[in-house]
This record gives sequence, C-alpha cells and structure tokens, in this order.
Amino acid sequence: MDRIWGGGIVSKIGVVMGSTSDLPVVEKAIHILEEYQVPFEVRVLSAHRCPNEAREFAASARESGFSVLISAAGMAAHLAGALAAVGSTGTIMFLATGFAQGITAGFSILTAQRYGAGDKKGVKRSVANGIILAMIAAAILTLVCVSIMNPLLHLMNTPSDIFQDAYTYIMGISVGLTANIFYNLFSAYLRAVGNSQVPLFFLIFSACLNVGLDLLFIIRGGMGVAGAAWATNLSQAISAVLCAGYIWVKVPSLKPEREHWKIHGSDTRNQLAAGIPMAFQFAITASGTMIMQSAINLFGSVAVAAYTAAAKLQSLVIQGMIAMGQTMATYGGQNYGCGDVKRIKAGVKAALLAEFVYSVTVALLMCALLRPCLGLFFTGDVDISAMMPWAETYCYMTAMFFLPLCTIFIFRNIMQGCGYGFLPMMGGVSELIARLIVSMAAMKLLSYPLACFADPAAWIAAAVFTGVSYLFVIKKIGRELKEKTT
Repeated sequence: MDRIWGGGIVSKIGVVMGSTSDLPVVEKAIHILEEYQVPFEVRVLSAHRCPNEAREFAASARESGFSVLISAAGMAAHLAGALAAVGSTGTIMFLATGFAQGITAGFSILTAQRYGAGDKKGVKRSVANGIILAMIAAAILTLVCVSIMNPLLHLMNTPSDIFQDAYTYIMGISVGLTANIFYNLFSAYLRAVGNSQVPLFFLIFSACLNVGLDLLFIIRGGMGVAGAAWATNLSQAISAVLCAGYIWVKVPSLKPEREHWKIHGSDTRNQLAAGIPMAFQFAITASGTMIMQSAINLFGSVAVAAYTAAAKLQSLVIQGMIAMGQTMATYGGQNYGCGDVKRIKAGVKAALLAEFVYSVTVALLMCALLRPCLGLFFTGDVDISAMMPWAETYCYMTAMFFLPLCTIFIFRNIMQGCGYGFLPMMGGVSELIARLIVSMAAMKLLSYPLACFADPAAWIAAAVFTGVSYLFVIKKIGRELKEKTT
C-alpha cells in the first residue's frame, strides 16, 4: 500500500550515492526515512565507474516504483567533470594567454637588441614604452575576451554537462589577463638582458603558489572552478609585482628615468612590428588547437577529462622546449644587436642537439609514467582504467613526434629574436591548416585517434616550414651584416 508523505503519495524512495564514502552524509536521510517508516532502497551507482547502469536506473526509476530519488555525491564524483570543464577551455585559455605572451615577448626584443648593441638609454626607453603599450593591450584583450567567451564555448561543441563550469573558469581567467601580461612582460625584460635565473625562480614560485591557492580556494573555500581561475590570477599577480620589484631594486639597467615615461613613435613601431606578429602567431596556433578541442569534445566529458589530464602532462614535459625557445629569442636578439651571425648559427646547432636529447628522454618518461600521473588528477570513485584508453591514445601518439616539435621552438624564436616576425607567424598558419584538415576529418569520421593526430600533423607542418624559413633568414642576416661591415 502506498504511503502518504508530504501531501502526496509516495510508493518508494530511492537513495543513490556515487560511492560508499558518501554514506556518512546519506545516513542522515536514511535515519529520517526509517523514523517516519517511509519505504526506501539504497543504491551505490557511480556515474564514472558504471555510467550505463546509473543511466538505466534513472531512466527506469518510475517504472520500478520509485517516485522520489535522493542523490548524493562527494567532491570526487564531480572531479572528472570539473577537470573536463577546465580542460575544454584550455585551448581558449591558450588563445588569450598566448596572445599576451607573444605580444610581451615581442616588446622585449627591442630591449634585447639595444642591450646587445650597448645602447643603455635606448634599453630604458624601450622598457617604459613597452609597459605603456602593455597597459593598452591588457585593457583591449580583457574586453574582447569577456565579450566572446559565451558564444565561443557554444561554437566549440562544449558538452552541456560541463558548460557552466567551463564558462565560469574561462571568464575568471579573462578578467585576470592583466596579471598574466605583466608577469610575462617583466620576465621577458629580465631575459632580454641575459638574466634567465630570476624568471625561472618566479615561474617556480608562481606554480607553487598556484597549487597552494588552488587547495585553499577549492577545498577550504569551496569555490570550485572559479577558485582555480582566481588562484591562477592571484599567483601571477603576486609574481608580477615581485618581478617588477626585483627589476626596480636589482637591475638599474632596466629602470626607466622620468623622461622615458611617454609614448615614443619609433619605439612603438618597432615593438608593435615585433609584438603583433608574435601575438598573432600564438593566436593562429591557438585557433588550430580550438578546432582540435571541438573534435575532442564530440566524444563526451569522460574523453575530454582524460584528454585534458594527458595534455596537461604533455604540457609539463615540454616546458624544457619552451624554455629553450625563449632563451633562443633573447640569444638571437643580443647577437643580432652586436652583429655576430656566427654565434647565432653556433647557438642554434647547440640548442638543436640539446633539444633532441631532451625530447627523446621526456617522451619515454611521459609514456612510462602516464598511469601514475593520471592518478594525480583523479581521486575517489573515478575509474582510472576507463580514462586510460583515451589518455594513452593521445600521449603515445604525440610522444612519437616530439623531435619535430622541439625544432619549432628554436627556429621560430631565433627568427623572432632577430626581428623577423612574419615567417614565424606563417609557421603558425601552417600549423592551423594542418590541424584544421585533420580535425575536420576526425569530426567527419568520428575518430578519436585521428583527432589526437591533429597535434603531430601541425608539428610536422610547422617544423618543415620554420626550418626552411630559418635557412633563408640566416643567409639574409649574413648578407645584411656583411654589407654593413663593408
């Protein structure tokens, strides 16, 4: 016989939890149901371990006699979805932060060239001019990003179950872009005068602070993905302030005088000529990865979560390649400024050798440590074995192509450091075209492995283009410097 409860008729109540670890919370509801003698059944159904069973139970609940369902899930049950939400915005984040990194690196090239030429006054003037331009760029970039994020997430096929978290996270990142811009700008200025140790220290400090603030905001503060965004913003803002303070106190060669704090036409033209192509090169590359992310999104939030974890691991191991590229931009700018083309060639050869050894080493490490590293991203009732096939496909496929990837950072940055921005930007176009072709084919064929191959295809295309471009540029630089000396 049905029991009257709350003004209606209840045949049976279902109490559903994602894991037995949720029982202490659920017990409170069970005690109340027992006290009032309300019929109920308890089920343990994980949406991650057994999604089909959970879906079937929910769909047939009414036919099975359940008129009310009480569901409970701990933070771990939401973890994969939260990671998928953050991961689905990774390429958009790369578009915004990559644009910021590119334009600030471009601003510092003039500083490196003048430092190499021994122009002390010109160095200080370029620093002040770059800071003013960075303020303008920060305001414009923030306004644009805040305006386009909602339609952009829809355009990228972001799964509906993670859309709101994705939007919350990327909006938080967009609002904090000013911190990212000035953190990258001050670090680039230090590298421009040959100081790469302090930017590395502040990078490590920012990463550690970010992790600590993540724990504080997400676990203690319960802020979810918004906490992750603001942890990133705050860590970068603090690091930017500390980096500026270090320059002000310890590096007088980068400290502008009062008369330098105004827009200088020639400096502005030179810095924009270097910064805008570098920014657009990042933006073009990011556009390709956004198309690739759209293809990945078609395979659901579990695939997105696994791909995100694997991509973050890959991003971690290739930091050495990125650092070498940043070093080569400064190295190229300084040696171009003093007219030493032989040192540029020698530096490129040494960098390529070091990067080849590094690429092979980290490729093997990434493949060997994938499973234990994946466990760092997921806890609780998340089934790692369900994530592994998706993650393995991406990691194993990309690891085989780390060699062409590492050459891109060297050739692209050495050309940019010497003031040649157009060809590196076109290298980004070659990446975009390759990713577009492969990603569109993956969406057409609904092939996850093909979607993962979009990255290697882009790397191969860009490596060939930038390698040939470097040979052309280095010959041109040699002719120009020879003409100047004669």
